[in-house]
Amino acid sequence: MRYGMLTASVLALGSLWTTAARAQTPAPQPTSPASAEGPPPGAPAAQPAPRQMPPIVLAADDIRAVPDAPDGYKVKREGIPHGTLTMIEYDSKTVGTRRKMNVYTPPGYSTAKKYPVLYLLHGIGGDETEWERFAQPENILDNLIADGKAVPMIVVMPNGRAEKDDHPTGNPYIHAPAFAAFENDLLNDVIPTIESRYSTLTDREHRALAGLSMGGGQTLNFGFAHLDKFAWLGAFSSAPNTKAPAALVPDPAAAKQQLKLLWLSCGNRDGLISISQGVHRYLKANDVPHVWNVDDQAHDPITWGSNLYHFTQRVFR
Repeated sequence: MRYGMLTASVLALGSLWTTAARAQTPAPQPTSPASAEGPPPGAPAAQPAPRQMPPIVLAADDIRAVPDAPDGYKVKREGIPHGTLTMIEYDSKTVGTRRKMNVYTPPGYSTAKKYPVLYLLHGIGGDETEWERFAQPENILDNLIADGKAVPMIVVMPNGRAEKDDHPTGNPYIHAPAFAAFENDLLNDVIPTIESRYSTLTDREHRALAGLSMGGGQTLNFGFAHLDKFAWLGAFSSAPNTKAPAALVPDPAAAKQQLKLLWLSCGNRDGLISISQGVHRYLKANDVPHVWNVDDQAHDPITWGSNLYHFTQRVFR
């Protein structure tokens, strides 16, 4: 699907969260448009419901850490080696059913070599195909690896909705418990499956976790709770499922010692930016090193793809 068609279709899905996004900074700031990730308009009322978010207020340090990804960064290039994207199934003891995940293996993948693994999580209205549709991570990695800018890695895109009917239909908020339950599925089913079927490095220094929106919140919640499993975390446009900063990082000194990279990002037109701002400010106050990248986007695939482009260049180094 071409990006223009995709953008039009996902923007038509409507706003994911109820936001009050008019900026309150001294200089006028743009308002947040509809989210690119969410349920169809007119979804039936159900609990839990979206919560009201505060207005966008930008601080002096809510600025870019990196430029936008360059033109063509996720276009499939001819004349370079290409990896493989495969949809696989696995038995989930956590859910009690057979589930799917999308797996990228890098160009020249061989069982004679061991590879690091990035687990890449989708948003509340998505599934195991969302990253492929929104950002084409297979093309991003192929291009970066060909240019010597990224370490060859396996990328795993699971379904973060740990329940038997894991399709993103109806009101997504009724699936909130399944997003929390995915912690067990990830640790006890997804990772063991990948490590048994693929040639992987299995220590924490060679395992990364990242995600967009709801997946960004999952990344922070699960990643900080299991720093013995993950040394690299990337949270893009994290959603309100993210724990409060003090609960998320109760021991800043330990986090500082264990993290190889923590990447936080959000657009300055995203009505959910206060979630990421709160995490950033807590980490900054507690001297926990991290990247804080605030670009000019809203809650959309442009920012997610661009931040994935930058994040994957820094992991496993």
